[in-house]
Amino acid sequence: MNRIDEKFSALKSRGRTALITFITAGDPDLETTAKILRVLERSGADLVELGVPFSDPMADGPTIQRASERALQKGASLPRILRMVREFRRDSEIPLILFGYYNPFFRYGLKRFTREASAAGVDGILCVDLPPEESGELKRWTDARGLDTIFLLAPTSDAGRIRLVARQGGGFVYYVSVTGVTGARRRFEDHLHAQVARVRRYTSLPVGVGFGISTPEQAAWIASFADAAVVGSALIEVMEKADQNQEKVKRAGLFVGRLKRAMERVRKKVIR
Repeated sequence: MNRIDEKFSALKSRGRTALITFITAGDPDLETTAKILRVLERSGADLVELGVPFSDPMADGPTIQRASERALQKGASLPRILRMVREFRRDSEIPLILFGYYNPFFRYGLKRFTREASAAGVDGILCVDLPPEESGELKRWTDARGLDTIFLLAPTSDAGRIRLVARQGGGFVYYVSVTGVTGARRRFEDHLHAQVARVRRYTSLPVGVGFGISTPEQAAWIASFADAAVVGSALIEVMEKADQNQEKVKRAGLFVGRLKRAMERVRKKVIR
């Protein structure tokens, strides 16, 4: 079992739902990113998706687009991100997932990328614009390095696509709660619970729900039926409101702490 499997197994044994947080590596800079990672872990994040900034993040809304722009302007790159992960991994075992687009991984060289990611302490890869039908070359190298390849499903995914993701994927299934790009939303479709249950009929992998979770109440509702709640844009928005980097770190910790406490209260009610 790798760190992702171990984390989900431990949470399941306690009747808990994972809180997965997303941040963009290099926003506002890589030194501060490492500090944010540490405060996320201390505040209750169970796994972290570390976004690799890209100049054309077509699946992301304006919040994460701005984060990518800031990171690129500060010189964030795949080698520098991996170096930061390697340093961070010296005193942390929190599962880390690189969330990005295929172009930077491909240009770096998939064999080299997966080798260096694994050596740095990365646990999984989520390539947002690479469908499972076209993932053979990446998966060849992620499998060789013991990295989970995580795939997305959406409300529009049919049974064939769900079966394919169930066969090809590892770590967990990322269920996109809405059609469209990332970004905080005020409400979700009432039938989201049933959609997650439908995915579960095809796979034993944990099912995490993301794209739009912005409040502790929403995270708690997701926690009542999913295996993970993924929060990204709302967390970045919280940090954006601070001018000083140390204040960004502080606000990130406070926000994640509120999310986690809300999720744990709901799970306690459910398991009784």
